[in-house]
Amino acid sequence: MNIALSAHGNAMIHQVNRSARLQVRVAAKTTEAQDIAGFELVDWSGEDLPAFTAGSHVDVFMANGLVRQYSLRNNPSERHRYRLGVLRDQQGAGGSIFMHDMLKSGDVIEISHPRNAFPLNEQASSSLLLAGGIGVTPILSMAHRLSALGQDFALHYCARNLDRMAFRAELETGPFKTQVHFHLDDGPPEQKLSIAELLHSSPKGTHLYVCGPRGFMDAVIGEAERSWPKETIHREYFGKIADVGSSDDRPFAVQIASTGQVFAVPAGESVVSVLGTNGIEIPVSCEQGICGTCVTRVLAGLPDHRDLYLTDAEHAANDLMTPCCSRALSEIVVLDL
Repeated sequence: MNIALSAHGNAMIHQVNRSARLQVRVAAKTTEAQDIAGFELVDWSGEDLPAFTAGSHVDVFMANGLVRQYSLRNNPSERHRYRLGVLRDQQGAGGSIFMHDMLKSGDVIEISHPRNAFPLNEQASSSLLLAGGIGVTPILSMAHRLSALGQDFALHYCARNLDRMAFRAELETGPFKTQVHFHLDDGPPEQKLSIAELLHSSPKGTHLYVCGPRGFMDAVIGEAERSWPKETIHREYFGKIADVGSSDDRPFAVQIASTGQVFAVPAGESVVSVLGTNGIEIPVSCEQGICGTCVTRVLAGLPDHRDLYLTDAEHAANDLMTPCCSRALSEIVVLDL
């Protein structure tokens, strides 16, 4: 899946070393469902790939200059390959179209090391995994991990119809097949997902993980927040998030703590853009406040948080911000740069 952002308790500042890209070869490209392609990536020289944890994603650096994030869907115990699932988005900016139309088996591409913005709590007494459409990709990896640990969990996978349900054969024959439940929009009423009933019948202490289209996720999260503790609700959005309107933007200033330099940030321009113009580079990837690559410590001032990466608690603390999209409510913010 093409990820956009998560909300969970994983606060860390990523310092991305752009020289530390991995060269991988497309060992296989498959059609997994209508408009969904699968990719198996291996190290170009035959070595093991870096370890990853369930819920991780990688940046894919494309020949057309785009960078997109895709979740790793395979078993985290595998070091010989990374497996992706990519939904073709005709209305997108071209990343998925490049993956579908231009990338082929045998090609060598560059990716980042895996990062996890959607971590799995492996100590939870029970886990409930809910996937909508291509959002099943990180959920699959979680199911593999929970199964290997012998943990109690259930996976519910919703799709429009069978033609759009990717990886069904893998789910139906895998080691956790008895814990998987399928729900089709065009199927009979008895198999459709009742979000309220499912959430209310889950054991106390269960952790919820949900990924999929925005409407699906809003429905699940909205219902869960009625009675579930916030720390047990984990989500990851994907695709382009709704734009934060710039009509309410106000100018502010950003100060660099190490040098004392102050730069004006006008309405409609990001902190990352202004600093980049002045020779101060902040690593970015999604540029939408979803991946956490650019998270920067705030030493003074009040951020105007517009990301979906930091948690509510981290927003309230106001000591971190995503300068790719967030702004300031104060006249100036001082960044730990």
